[in-house]
Amino acid sequence: MTSTSNPRDLRAELDSLTTEAFRPELADIDRLPTLDIARLMNGEDTSVPAAVARELPRIAAAIDAVAERMARGGRLIYAGAGTAGRLGVLDASECPPTFNTDPTQVVGVIAGGPEAMVTSVEGAEDSAELARADLDGLALTAADSVVGVSASGRTPYAVAAVQHARARGALTIGLSCNARSPLAAAADHGIEVVVGPELLTGSTRLKAGTAQKLVLNMLSTITMIRLGKTYGNLMVDVRASNEKLRARSHRIVTLATGADDEEVERALAATDGEVKNAILTILADVDGPTAARLLEESGGHLRAALAATTG
Repeated sequence: MTSTSNPRDLRAELDSLTTEAFRPELADIDRLPTLDIARLMNGEDTSVPAAVARELPRIAAAIDAVAERMARGGRLIYAGAGTAGRLGVLDASECPPTFNTDPTQVVGVIAGGPEAMVTSVEGAEDSAELARADLDGLALTAADSVVGVSASGRTPYAVAAVQHARARGALTIGLSCNARSPLAAAADHGIEVVVGPELLTGSTRLKAGTAQKLVLNMLSTITMIRLGKTYGNLMVDVRASNEKLRARSHRIVTLATGADDEEVERALAATDGEVKNAILTILADVDGPTAARLLEESGGHLRAALAATTG
């Protein structure tokens, strides 16, 4: 998909989008007291979870498809422009410390590259060629999953990324905030969280951005749960890269096992700080190397490794 070259056609296209609709009842918002504006914004935001809830069956189907591919070594790749692209990069960047993923497992690409995280890159979002080049730079394979993210659902960069990925055999997901969007139509899994017109006309970093953040949270978090990166609701694959995370690691082992501080410290020392391994050494009464072997044989699933010691 290429951008609409005729300004009149583009204006007409924007006029048709729910996310761009003008709300005359808010035309005097700048004359209201600050507290009233804050109440209005807060009221607007309460509608977002309900809009996400309507898409839960489609979100769940997409997650199951992503998890199946990632279990075979595939990657989760977000592609978007502007706010949507930044949200994808943010979600990807938080996976290594949270789930101990390799930085190449969950990747965010944004139209215009890293510079676009903090400043607008002229014309980047309108370039289908740039999207194709960015994905080719990742050596895209059929095992990968690509999520195109665009509030409007028409951003050329996001749509082209999905089209290009699908042509390469990758799984594709289109996340937008308008119904019947080109992005959803181009993808294997279309997710359209329709949050309605924004408080500030066309400012899709507001409700639309919040909705996209919620869905991206689900895509990455529940995929990681499916991949065995958690034990119950504990982040057992957390990477202890600083003092806070080392303290959290200790706490997670304690919560999972009920062991005292000394036993937890011994277990973490015996497993080089690997939380999942430490839990297994305590609950299954095995040594560090045995815990590592059991987890490798179970594909990293702690419950399966525990079952193997009692079966």
